[in-house]
Amino acid sequence: MFLKPARILEIGSGSGQHAVHMAAALPHLTWQPTDQGEYFAGLLENIERLAPLNVSPPLYLDIATSVFPPTDHIYAANVVHIMPAALLPSLFRGAASALPTGGKLCFYGPFKYLGEFTAESNATFDEWLKARNPLSGIRDIETLQARAEAQGFHLLSDTPMPANNQLLVFTKQ
Repeated sequence: MFLKPARILEIGSGSGQHAVHMAAALPHLTWQPTDQGEYFAGLLENIERLAPLNVSPPLYLDIATSVFPPTDHIYAANVVHIMPAALLPSLFRGAASALPTGGKLCFYGPFKYLGEFTAESNATFDEWLKARNPLSGIRDIETLQARAEAQGFHLLSDTPMPANNQLLVFTKQ
């Protein structure tokens, strides 16, 4: 999908494992990891120790209050089901402001379709998430699509991935 040199803004980089792995595998991409709160110190440390040269120093990005930096594409793995649903509008607004026309917004993780889980393990995972934080939970793809469309995005692809996950790719119109 990303064959030309590009900047990738990763939202919710956690430990930085995706940035380190993807940047090493795709040296033509410049990876910009971000996170906030309790995760940020560990991200800084891991990127400093492990990242190849095409990974930029992490940025502190709070979806609720931060302005997203300009980028070519955005990637978020296992973020949408962890963050409170109330932050979805901010996520899509921030992405719309940061991306150019044709920019991709990619979400990896578990999703529901028409309110139904794709697997029993996802239903169990959703219960576990909500027990830890009642504001988290597996999101309906229809909700994400509506939020995305309200900010000028179109769902380009929905690809099944291992362990009952999906890769959703939206493009900015």
